[in-house]
Amino acid sequence: MIFPPRLFHVVFSLLMSLVMATLMTAIVTLINTGTAPGYLGRFAHAWVIAWPIAFTIVLFTAPLVRRTAGVLIREPGH
Repeated sequence: MIFPPRLFHVVFSLLMSLVMATLMTAIVTLINTGTAPGYLGRFAHAWVIAWPIAFTIVLFTAPLVRRTAGVLIREPGH
């Protein structure tokens, strides 16, 4: 174990936001500009802006989203 269990929410938020910001930024940059020269630079610039925003959003909304998902999931036999 690298991190203590009390940091689960922060580690989860970090990883989820890294994945989401990276994929979304790469796709949106590709759609908007194609693979023209400078794509990686444009992607990196957008990612540096997007990731802290994504991290903050996931950090604060994940508990509500988990509770909402729990309400929407039906246990077998109910």
